[in-house]
Amino acid sequence: MKLYTTTGDDGHTSLVDGSRVSKDDSRVAAAGNVDALNSLLGWCRAAPGADGLAPMIELIQNELFHLGAELATPTESREILRIALLGAEQIHRLENWIDEATAAVPPLIHFVLPGGVELACRLHIARTSCRVLERAVVTMANTFQTRSEVLVYINRLGDLLFAWARQANHEANLPDPIWDQKK
Repeated sequence: MKLYTTTGDDGHTSLVDGSRVSKDDSRVAAAGNVDALNSLLGWCRAAPGADGLAPMIELIQNELFHLGAELATPTESREILRIALLGAEQIHRLENWIDEATAAVPPLIHFVLPGGVELACRLHIARTSCRVLERAVVTMANTFQTRSEVLVYINRLGDLLFAWARQANHEANLPDPIWDQKK
């Protein structure tokens, strides 16, 4: 089977149920942002110092495939196609990981500049990609029915990536790079 199909050459693509939409459809944009975030998480997982986070990041990457499938499937087709949905269990796990990472670092009292060790920098880039995804899903939700758990999961994931970036710097004995309002 060839990698290319030529079916998207006219600016259209298929959703999971086979329906055809323009590539500028908000569902396609949101699913594409999931893919971008997932790729960045793979880059984070490969960073020096990521060994302890790697299994958790890989689990999130797998969950993002479920999320992308949900976003790229019309609501009425999700049950028929048996699309796995993220929910309270996955959100609660992210919250636990946030709490663990936050407990491992000094309290946050200043705005933090993205930076520090390579892993922290990669996590900050992934965090900003997660926020782009969040905005894309909000845009999608203005037109298409979107479960509230989707936005909650994405919001918590952005928080987790921030917490992990701080933790990566802390474990390398680097203080948080802080915003100097005078510069």
